[in-house]
Parts: sequence; C-alpha cells; structure tokens
Amino acid sequence: MKILKYLFIAFLILGGLFAAGYFIKSNSKSPVTYKTEKAFIASIEDKTVATGKVVPEEEVEVKPQVSGIIEKIYVEEGDDIKTGDLIAKVKVVPNEQSLNSARGRVQNAKISLANAEQDYDRNKALFDKGVISTKDFQTVKLAYDQGQQEVKNALNDLQIIRQGSTGGAQAITNIRASVSGTVLEIPVEEGDQVIQSNNFNDGTTVATIADLNKMIFEGKVDESEVGKLKVGMPLAVSLGAIQGKEFDAKLKFIAPKGNEEQGAVQFKIEGDVYLDKDFFVRAGYSANASIVLEKKDSILVIKEALLQFDKETEQPYVEIKTGDQKFEKKDIKIGLSDGINVEIVSGITEQDEIKVWNKTEPVKKKSKEEENEEEE
Repeated sequence: MKILKYLFIAFLILGGLFAAGYFIKSNSKSPVTYKTEKAFIASIEDKTVATGKVVPEEEVEVKPQVSGIIEKIYVEEGDDIKTGDLIAKVKVVPNEQSLNSARGRVQNAKISLANAEQDYDRNKALFDKGVISTKDFQTVKLAYDQGQQEVKNALNDLQIIRQGSTGGAQAITNIRASVSGTVLEIPVEEGDQVIQSNNFNDGTTVATIADLNKMIFEGKVDESEVGKLKVGMPLAVSLGAIQGKEFDAKLKFIAPKGNEEQGAVQFKIEGDVYLDKDFFVRAGYSANASIVLEKKDSILVIKEALLQFDKETEQPYVEIKTGDQKFEKKDIKIGLSDGINVEIVSGITEQDEIKVWNKTEPVKKKSKEEENEEEE
C-alpha cells in the first residue's frame, strides 16, 4: 500500500511539473523591440489631378447658306485647308410655295410696270407740248422707274429661289471654309439633304474645322480643391495616347458654377497647352492635369506612418525615445502633407528618435509538437 501511495504522489508531482512547464511555454512571448526613425529635411508638394481631355481652342462649324442637296464634297477629314477653300457644293432644291410666290411677284411687277409705262408715255407727250408741269411729269417718271426696279428685284428673287444665287445659271452654290485649320469632321455625305442656317434653325453642319496648333485642356476638379486654384497656375498635362511625355500648360479658366456628378460637385477648368513639335496631338485625347496646390522647400518632415492620434482630442503626437525601449508621448503640430511625408511645425527636432509604433511582427510557425499538444 505504501508503494502505491508513493507512486500516486510521484505521479501527481510529475503531472504538476508538466502542466506548469506547458503553461509557461505556451504563454511566454518574446519581447517586442521597436525601431526608431528621425525627422529629416525635405520638400513637400500638395498636388491634385484633374481628369479630362485635350481639345482645340476653337472649333468652327461650317453651315450652308441655302437649303439643298450635297452634290460634291472636295475635302476629307484630316485635310489642312485655308480660308476660302472650297469644301462642298450644294444643289438647290427650291421650295414650291416660295417658287410660286416669287413667280406671282414677277408677274405683278410686270403688270405694274406696263401700267406705269403707259402713264409715262402719255405724260411725256403732254410734257413735251408744255401741257403739264415739270413737277407732275417727275412724279410719273418716278413711278415708271420704280416699276422697272421692282421687276428686276422680283426676277432676282426668283433666280435665288431657283438657283441659290444671282451670279450664274447653274443651280449650285459653293460652301467655302470660313477659317484656316484642319478638317476634324464631315458629318454629311454626297446626296444628303442640308438645311440653311436661319433664325429658327441652326442649320446642317457640313464640316468642322479647328486649328490643332492651339489646344487646351478641359477637365474637372472637386469642390474641396477648387478653392485652392488660381488662374495662371502651372499644369503638367499627360496624355493617355503619348506615354512618358508631359506637356506644360497654364490654367486660364475656373468655372464659377459647379455641376453635381455622382453625389460630388465638380467644377470645370481650362488651361492653355504648350505643344511640342515632335508630337502630334489629336483632338479629343484623354488627359490628366497635375496641379501643384502648395509647395514648401527644405522643411522638417517625418513619415506620415509615424503619426499617432489621441482618441479623445484627435490631436497628433509621436513617441520619443527616452531610454532603452522606453518612449515618451510628445504632442506635435503638423502642416503640409503629400500622403507620404508630413511637415513638422513644432514639437520635435531633427535629433529626436521617433518610435515606429505600427510595426508588424512576422507570424511564427508552430512546431508539430506544439500542434499535437494543442490538439490534446
């Protein structure tokens, strides 16, 4: 019995030692060693990027002066043309109602002229005999001259309705370029019907012309950043179609009114783009414009990842090294940030060692013995 008693006591002691050893081993952790970094002198730029496109400064839409059908087109998209160059010819298709009214006006004018001519001949004979005064004869002659002019006007109007002009017998009118530049678009084809521009209709666009040597950037910026922009600020424009090249530009317009897009208010901006002769920039290229909102050179900065914020006051602070793995909280005042580095206005110096507080520890792989012990 005594042997069993001693064996039981020994078993309890060994079991207690084993449990204590396992508890100590499973709960022991290696101490975390924090690294430190120092503030340094650098430059910071606060930038924003506006998305948009590059378009010609001015685009001119050429429209016909008469309605009709496109008979011939003499240019193609991409052609360089000058002011006065022939673009297309339009064959006039007269309106039947207008044509009938013009014919009626001609007939009425001829009837009035015939009557005025009879009065003129009769009064001319009386005037030659001295029967009527000069004043009375001048009144009759005036009516006769006006009748002749009315016939000419009516005939001209009839010819314009029939042919589009009074210059010739051909029923064709020419459409010519009003400015010099490159033909961007010809939205019509031969045989299409076109409408002249008037007070009630913009008319049909026959061609769009623009000078591709004068390009501007059109983009949009968020309302949170538009207040920082000023006319004359430099832009760096990069095009999606031309990799590795930035074009200088200057901001020239900021819209006074914004438009809401997907819950955010956007403001339109424009900037003159300074082109490079080595690159051909086409109208409508998508583009991004980088705008430096604020820049500071040679200032004291730290990495933004070193910042911590008080949970109650939300004020920034860092932890300064005071001894071996000992740190002290230090309130600081920060300024400009570019998302990587942040300006230190006050609170620390270039000699202070700052705790890297958000260091991540590598996950330690468990041994097979530890996994077996956890399973048991």
